[in-house]
Amino acid sequence: MSILVNKDTKIIVQGLTGKTGTFHTEQALNYFGTKMVAGVHPKKGGETWSSGVECAAELPIFANVKEAKDATGATASVIYVPPAGAAAAIIEAIDAGVEFITCITEGIPVVDMVKVKQRLENSDSRLLGPNCPGVLTPEECKIGIMPGSIFKKGSVGIVSRSGTLTYEAVFQTTNEGLGQTTAVGIGGDPVKGTEFIDVLDLFLDDPETESIIMIGEIGGSAEEDAAEWLKEQAKKGRKKPMVGFIAGRTAPPGRTMGHAGAVISGGKGGAEDKIAAMESAGIRVSPSPASLGTTLVDLLKGK
Repeated sequence: MSILVNKDTKIIVQGLTGKTGTFHTEQALNYFGTKMVAGVHPKKGGETWSSGVECAAELPIFANVKEAKDATGATASVIYVPPAGAAAAIIEAIDAGVEFITCITEGIPVVDMVKVKQRLENSDSRLLGPNCPGVLTPEECKIGIMPGSIFKKGSVGIVSRSGTLTYEAVFQTTNEGLGQTTAVGIGGDPVKGTEFIDVLDLFLDDPETESIIMIGEIGGSAEEDAAEWLKEQAKKGRKKPMVGFIAGRTAPPGRTMGHAGAVISGGKGGAEDKIAAMESAGIRVSPSPASLGTTLVDLLKGK
């Protein structure tokens, strides 16, 4: 099994006709035939998008998400819309009843995301992101910007706030022969859709996910919240071997590092507190991002 997406997931691309949308849609189509089924552009409805020579695909473009969803039966959308219009694109997908929405866009104003969050709470949609690399189930489905070439079908579930470190964990678990069930980048913005707990819940329920890597970073309390939740789940017998890592250990207080949400403020959000919380929940914390794979192998071998 996988979580969130599989080989049957049909995906609409919001922002398909732009340079970024075109490039990553071509990459997705080339990745085991990920089912990208339509594009959306308010001024280009009725036109056809054509990919490059490499995959030679054509997709219909619709004027809005609802038309695209009704015509194709898509259950997912991916958003490559620039920051000024990205929140409106998410809300359009929510209002159209899209079940799973992934927003790659970086730089969406927090005030816009607060409105999105309110709309999400009264819907049946799940949002991944924004400012995230997306989700990939090896050899089945690629939504977003993750490099498919480093993935291998296997047994490790990966969830991360950092895009780059998601790839690092994937690369290392591939090299160690473990492979992945699904990798999920939740993004580094302070206000976003899916959080660690949401993804961990899915991984704990997935019989093919035998172990989990969770990568956090400074700022906010999502890692501590997840650690407390994992403790409660362990009491119910829901537990799997887990390796963790926290990025930003050397960051000075008050300075945003990399992501908008990666800032230590008011004495909260520091790396040491997050590491202590992870360890208290039975997660083995890797000393370095370069040893995520070997740390997991040692844990699985009982070392």
